[in-house]
Amino acid sequence: MLKGRHLIGSEDFTKSELEEIFILADEIISNQDSFIDSCHGKILGTLFYEPSTRTRLSFESAMLRLGGNVIGFSEAASSSVKKGESIPDTVRTIGSYADIIAMRHPKEGAPKLASFYSPIPIINAGDGGHQHPTQTLADLLTIRNTKGKFSNLTIGLCGDLKFGRTVHSLIKALSKYENNSFVLISPQELKIPNYIKTEVLDKNNIKYMEVERLEDIISSLDILYMTRVQKERFFNEADYIRLKDSYILDSKKMNMGRKDLTVLHPLPRVNEISYEVDNDPRACYFKQVKFGMYVRMALILKLLGVM
Repeated sequence: MLKGRHLIGSEDFTKSELEEIFILADEIISNQDSFIDSCHGKILGTLFYEPSTRTRLSFESAMLRLGGNVIGFSEAASSSVKKGESIPDTVRTIGSYADIIAMRHPKEGAPKLASFYSPIPIINAGDGGHQHPTQTLADLLTIRNTKGKFSNLTIGLCGDLKFGRTVHSLIKALSKYENNSFVLISPQELKIPNYIKTEVLDKNNIKYMEVERLEDIISSLDILYMTRVQKERFFNEADYIRLKDSYILDSKKMNMGRKDLTVLHPLPRVNEISYEVDNDPRACYFKQVKFGMYVRMALILKLLGVM
């Protein structure tokens, strides 16, 4: 049972629990009208301490499409946080008004802290450069619908692997499945953190390799997960300017890829995927956006115990 549970990291749910969510998401996709009043009388609290477009609006759309309502804030400055209110006090307060909380915070571990004090389920909607588990659910549902499986895949992760919380979450999730391997494509300055390699990949005897050139490896990939170089994660603007254009996926590189390649991106993009790629049937990043809403609908239903 997922009722009443928190979702802080992508490792929090077992494979069978994830499958429950995906099966329900597929049911919603097939017959959305059947779920239109499923959360009537329920309220989602959205606590977004840093900017978001897709994640926040996806959560809000998910709850509204389920017949529920939404309260919350889209920036810390518009809440009592500006007055110095602590995370424990904020979640206790919102827990008095809402039935479930989606929380984004720039500091790693903030949603975990909130879960210790919250009387209602907390969903981590992204915490700094740490994790983004609901984006991972969207990624997995897209993979499920394009590849039909989660095993025996070669996954390329390209760009900012150091600060990219979506990358960290996806590696943890796909490491649960059999015979997957990872190709980590990044400049030296943005390599995957050592703890991901030692505590996830090495610990589970998962194959991986680190390379610097996308064109050298794209032909071997089943999935290519592109990321932007995130300006907000840099302390030194000069480093950001030097690295931001390191990897750009264009039609020339796409021509090197397999015919059944799946290209994903958590968005927003800056210029790391050329617009010419959008019309390629292998480009699935806008499908990810739609799947993200459906999988959040399923997650809300499960955590509230409605389904």
